[in-house]
Amino acid sequence: MRKSVNRREFVKTLLAGTAGLSLLPPPACAASRQAFAFPLLGDLHYDRLSCHDLELLEREKPDDLRQVREYSSLTTDTVPRLFASVRETIADLKGSPDSTVPFTVQVGDLVEGLCGSAEQARQLDAAVLAFVREARLGAPFLFTKGNHDITGPGAADAFKSVFHPFLSEQAAALGEASRLTTARYRVEYGDALFCFFDAYDKESLPWLEAELARRTARHCFVVIHPPVVPYGARSTWHIFSSQRDQAQRERLLELLGKHNAFVLSGHIHKYSLLMRATPGRGRFLQLGVSSVIREPVPKPQHPLSGVKDYKEDQITVEPNFSPATERQRRAVYLAEGPFVKQFQYADLPGYALVKVHGPRVTAIVYSGVGRKPWRTLALSNLLES
Repeated sequence: MRKSVNRREFVKTLLAGTAGLSLLPPPACAASRQAFAFPLLGDLHYDRLSCHDLELLEREKPDDLRQVREYSSLTTDTVPRLFASVRETIADLKGSPDSTVPFTVQVGDLVEGLCGSAEQARQLDAAVLAFVREARLGAPFLFTKGNHDITGPGAADAFKSVFHPFLSEQAAALGEASRLTTARYRVEYGDALFCFFDAYDKESLPWLEAELARRTARHCFVVIHPPVVPYGARSTWHIFSSQRDQAQRERLLELLGKHNAFVLSGHIHKYSLLMRATPGRGRFLQLGVSSVIREPVPKPQHPLSGVKDYKEDQITVEPNFSPATERQRRAVYLAEGPFVKQFQYADLPGYALVKVHGPRVTAIVYSGVGRKPWRTLALSNLLES
């Protein structure tokens, strides 16, 4: 007769085969899990020249070849320093009220992509996971799907074959025992629900609606690569931005507002915090971060602050970006402006530390790979204001 295996034994067995990654200690009691913190990383674009068909890029995509060379250099120079700072930040939390660090969250574009073949795409995906394991952050590493993660021949299949098993392993460490077959998944910890939204799968919106319909946790976090609410010069780069997708956009906005969600996003390679109202449904916060770090501790450029700055002229923060679309990008802000109630922006890469303590949620933002806080955000207070 086949022996049955309970949930705890399943997770224990699964983790026994995991080498090279320090995961969580056994779960604490429910009361002690109310206070926790997690590092938040933006786009990384991890890359290696050896994982690309450079001749193909030079012939067909010379602009992308320039990016590949730059990201490969950053992967060698600054990404290890970033992960070292995150590791030190996690270690420093031991003994504090927020000492539990259940995981690290990354908002997509984990890799640069555009490798040239399916085999090279798998090599790059495997390389970044080896790096994450070797970094020994001391907690599972969770991420959502970015557009670069599935760009290039064979990249989408590589995401499934390489990243899905890894994410299943990480989620299992948090008690989510099902094997992932998509890039949309949920993790619940303490009194918070985390929904990792696949912006490139049409089934993600109905999935999110179903997940939030059965939500019981106090806090709701939605991790998504492109922003939901536009900001900066690239105001047409948000999810459901085309005219044909407006009905889906309204569904998503109302859903996030109804649940007073904290949206964690990337894609724009800039820092932003904003609050958006949804008529009759409430409001939600969106925090945008970037971890494409070109110097160790950069100074913020083009800072904007206050609703007065959420206007069409904010596209001038990148004056050379797509002049042909200027009129269209300005029009986006004329339509969106009346709903935005808080706004911050800066060209500042780095990382953040999000803290959840009972009803309070805060975020500490760090510049580059530095350890000195640049800005502290009282996220839950903003939602209540």
